[in-house]
Amino acid sequence: MLTGVVLTRNEEANLDKCLTSLKFCDEILIIDDNSTDKTAEIAKNHGAKVVKHSLNADFATQRNFALSQIKSGLPAGRQGWILFLDADELVTPELASEITRRLLKGDSFLGYLIPRLDILWGKQLKHGDTKTSLLRLARHGAGGWVGKVHETWQVSGTTSTLKNSLLHYPHPTITDFLHHINFYSTLRAQELKNQNHRTNILEIIFYPIFKFLYLWIWKLGFADGNQGFMSAMMMAFYSFLVRGKLYLQK
Repeated sequence: MLTGVVLTRNEEANLDKCLTSLKFCDEILIIDDNSTDKTAEIAKNHGAKVVKHSLNADFATQRNFALSQIKSGLPAGRQGWILFLDADELVTPELASEITRRLLKGDSFLGYLIPRLDILWGKQLKHGDTKTSLLRLARHGAGGWVGKVHETWQVSGTTSTLKNSLLHYPHPTITDFLHHINFYSTLRAQELKNQNHRTNILEIIFYPIFKFLYLWIWKLGFADGNQGFMSAMMMAFYSFLVRGKLYLQK
């Protein structure tokens, strides 16, 4: 039993392609943060179960709520599998086949990391702030999510890494990119405050500069052309927003 899970909030522009790529799953669960567009309608057209649940500025709690909504439907002693996908991600046919083969094989791993390819404005990013692999596939009951933002799935057992990749299409416009980092920086600043982190003017000024240089030069972001430059700049600006918002909460 494989359940595909997608968290949504006004994702009508992305959701159709995302859910089409999940058609190999036995069931699809949408946890929707009170969308006001056609997100729920699109999900139901794909046969997905839609559960309304407010995000409340905590992505890990939202994902753990999704886990609580899943029943494997298997005999006692057996566990189903869960695949988390973001609405701007796609499972390739090759990845779908690999997942199916792995689950049918029934090996001893409790989870799988999946490589992810970031495609920004028509170009695959190979450098900079790209995430190489993410734990997105695991047995039901193997672990939980932590972190209000930039959350991670922590599985208590052995894991492996799949060969094929997810395709990630973030930020269709610069406006969307700015909206995204403004939202996430607010959550991250609050999370840091709750962890008793502090910042200062010097860090606010110089950390974003070092962040840009790290992504653009050390991480070879320049090799990704204009998209690599904009990605490095935006992530540096995100660092500025996090620290500026944290400073103002003193």
